[in-house]
Amino acid sequence: MGRLIRSLLATTIIAAAMGGAAAAQDKSKVFFLLPNQTTIRFESRDAPFFVQAMKEKAPNVEVVVQNAQGDPNKQQSQVEDAIAQGAKVILLASADANLAAGELAAAAKANVPVVLYDHDAVGGKAEAHIVFDSLAVGEAQGKRAAELIKAMSKSPVKVARVKGNQGEYGTRQYEKGQNEFLQPLIDSGKVKVVCEQYTQNWDPTLAQSFAEDCLTKNGGDVDVFLGMNDGTTGGSVAALISQGSKPGEKLVTGGQDATVEALRYIAQGWQDNSVLKDLKVQATYAADVVASIVAGKGVPKELINGKVNNSFMDVPAVFLPVTNITKDHLGDVVSKGVWTWAEICKGIETTDVCKKNL
Repeated sequence: MGRLIRSLLATTIIAAAMGGAAAAQDKSKVFFLLPNQTTIRFESRDAPFFVQAMKEKAPNVEVVVQNAQGDPNKQQSQVEDAIAQGAKVILLASADANLAAGELAAAAKANVPVVLYDHDAVGGKAEAHIVFDSLAVGEAQGKRAAELIKAMSKSPVKVARVKGNQGEYGTRQYEKGQNEFLQPLIDSGKVKVVCEQYTQNWDPTLAQSFAEDCLTKNGGDVDVFLGMNDGTTGGSVAALISQGSKPGEKLVTGGQDATVEALRYIAQGWQDNSVLKDLKVQATYAADVVASIVAGKGVPKELINGKVNNSFMDVPAVFLPVTNITKDHLGDVVSKGVWTWAEICKGIETTDVCKKNL
């Protein structure tokens, strides 16, 4: 998102109420453990939003933010360090959902509640999971892709599927939702999937390499790149740029997160859409849950509206709504206060949509 908060790369302690070092030492501590730097929303948006929400809901709590930088072993150490520092709650966005069981086990043994944030964590106890409705995200992506594909006169339409991190709850649900709309087109012969691959840790550089390889393998004859978040779609866009394509020559769809970079791609015509997940809403709900646990009240039952099975238990879930953003709906992002037109249009002021709105 272009405005990384570098102080969050290392352990960052942000006191919700500043009362001197001695007072800070007496405060309860909550740890927000981020998964990586490649999905840049976590540092630039989620963490600051959560810190601010905690200041309002639990002013006597310190929030400690750490980033595993894509390393599950590092995150395991961070969980153990949080326990050693007396964490009251760990808010966990797992670096690798499939390798998080040790983290959950360590917290459970120490009786430290864990709340899952966005990413799931497989094989252990968690109090709650704060996440946008992943199936709804996949359905929104699949429905949009199907509409665009049906409008193409070509048959079959050659599609490359750039999937998320294999084994994650989110990835499985995105794929399931997309398939509701894509599979009938595959069965009818309208769509031919020419390449598909999971993207380890959602790394955009791996998504770009896959897209480049797919283009090479097919002699450039790929019509649609269907991703699962703005990192994977951004990798496809980067591949197209590197091979000399122009905006609109190939269809890139299936974005998610409404990062400012993705919105710029949409404004320029490189990318078709991104599913908006209002991260301020997500961080605020997370703060509601965490503050309630710290206060000894447990997870607020009125917030729970679903469950996520993590192969150990059905984790009570707070599912949040999503909306699809295309060029015609960029203004929705602005009206919700997610980004301003100035931020979206930085460096692309001459595009038609920016000329109309700046």
